Amino acid sequence: QVQLGESGGGLVQAGESLRLSCAASGRTFSGYAMGWFRQAPGKEREFVASISWSGGSTYNADSVKGRFAISRDNAKNTVYLQMNSLQPEDTAVYYCAASLIYYSAPRYAKQYDYWGQGTQVTVSS
Repeated sequence: QVQLGESGGGLVQAGESLRLSCAASGRTFSGYAMGWFRQAPGKEREFVASISWSGGSTYNADSVKGRFAISRDNAKNTVYLQMNSLQPEDTAVYYCAASLIYYSAPRYAKQYDYWGQGTQVTVSS
């Protein structure tokens, strides 16, 4: 089993950047695909980005392409989400998740097995 903890959220102005981190406990971190999701008030949880176990494959939601980048460092048991050119519509709680589908970059919440508690990102205009 994997335990996940997100950090790095905060309050920023539009156009600024943040880097989220997700630290994982567990000795099999590299065996999981990892993903980021977000949920705004009154909205359903939506996919943001994902990365395969090897880091060789990534997938970004259309809403963040060209602005966000996911990466992982298996030696540090950490996955990152670099968020640039943040916009007010990016405001949400961001969740890190781990999937047993290790050979690809899953895009749907139901494909993920473990979830973090989330970190708040707020972007003011």
